[in-house]
Amino acid sequence: MNYFPHTPADISAMLKTIGVDRIEDLFAEIPESLKLAHELNIPTAKSETEVRQIIGGMAADNARLTCFAGGGAYDHYTPAIIPYIASRSEFSTSYTPYQAEISQGTLQYIFEYQTMMSRLTGLDVSNASMYDGATATAEAMMMTVAAAKKRNRVVVSATLLPAVLVVIKTYAKFHGIELVVVPATAAGQSDLQAIGTLTDEGQVAGVIVPQVNRYGIVEDLTGLADRLHAQKSLLAVYGTASMLGVLKSPAEWGADIACGEAQSLGIPLSFGGPYIGYLCTTNALIRKMPGRLVGQTLDARGNRCFVLTMQAREQHIRREKATSNICTAQGVMCLYVAMYLSLMGDEGLKKVNEISAAGAAALRRGLTALPCFTEAFPGAPTLCEFTLRYSGAKPLSEVHKALADRGYLAGIIDADDPSLITFAVTECRTKDEVDGLVEAFAQLTA
Repeated sequence: MNYFPHTPADISAMLKTIGVDRIEDLFAEIPESLKLAHELNIPTAKSETEVRQIIGGMAADNARLTCFAGGGAYDHYTPAIIPYIASRSEFSTSYTPYQAEISQGTLQYIFEYQTMMSRLTGLDVSNASMYDGATATAEAMMMTVAAAKKRNRVVVSATLLPAVLVVIKTYAKFHGIELVVVPATAAGQSDLQAIGTLTDEGQVAGVIVPQVNRYGIVEDLTGLADRLHAQKSLLAVYGTASMLGVLKSPAEWGADIACGEAQSLGIPLSFGGPYIGYLCTTNALIRKMPGRLVGQTLDARGNRCFVLTMQAREQHIRREKATSNICTAQGVMCLYVAMYLSLMGDEGLKKVNEISAAGAAALRRGLTALPCFTEAFPGAPTLCEFTLRYSGAKPLSEVHKALADRGYLAGIIDADDPSLITFAVTECRTKDEVDGLVEAFAQLTA
């Protein structure tokens, strides 16, 4: 390899210094069975045209299904101007904005993102930002413990999304947090009475509940915050960001922390990412919040400008003193969200939810008219997502696969109860697509 910087003499000198005869001796602890005994299967150099053909062929293998699944990621429309602006070089090449004097553009759009997320959640401050909704919720859990100091018990509802629960459990295990998962009620909602009873014992740092849960049910959190605050416990509310355009804000529920997934604000599904987790809180907890925080100030000439602020955390201080070691800002994703919210405004976001809810209602009527489906949680309030119980003769997993072969991603089958399936509808779904899914179910379950 001509580009290796070390000559044989250099290598020999370095090996002699550390007391090793051969480079291979550095890997002596690795079993021979794990070592590759042949050359890597790397093709020869390709032209740009050939590379495009290869990547295009690989991309063609991806099945683009009509999406009726949610579970934290939703097929909302992304206005065409968003990827166009986000791909401009001044955005795509910018790095961490430590030097404010050359990063005003980046700092401003992060500041605008924070401002809009604060308004959406009703809380004082937003960071920018977390990797996804699951890690944002895990960070919220650690915030409650950091604020409580001598308490390390956190209570969470089993109605949180399964993927979020798994991540929370992992974080809790390796941070020495006692995590108590409270089972759902028969109505598919958080057991607020059981959560309150646990909190009344006075040893709970915080409680995490969803605003719209894993079954698509909009939960009623009335009185929960007051009961927790009476015991000096904190309330964190998990939610999908776009739904906050029409639902009661976390602040109105009395939440101390709002967390969740913001992919629904203009970020494409993209076969699984990148997404963006939001984390908002009150001024009282600002020093416990991880992630970037951009503030507004005045420069030497008195002009409005932006800077990174409240930086006494992550890489800026001793690791053991930091609330969290996360320090990456999802910069481009913040830009997506900021542009989306700017374009949509309050009325646009409301309209998106109205269209999605109407589509979900239509699909629900169509499916429950079939003999194989019944309501899983009758009378429960929902928005754009709902759960049905399947009782057809064919296994639901078999029907689900057959629908995928027909071009439908037809909901999410519950891992804990395979007779339950949750559907989601967004403004991207047409009447023909809704009718087509109902007809396909009818044919496959006849």
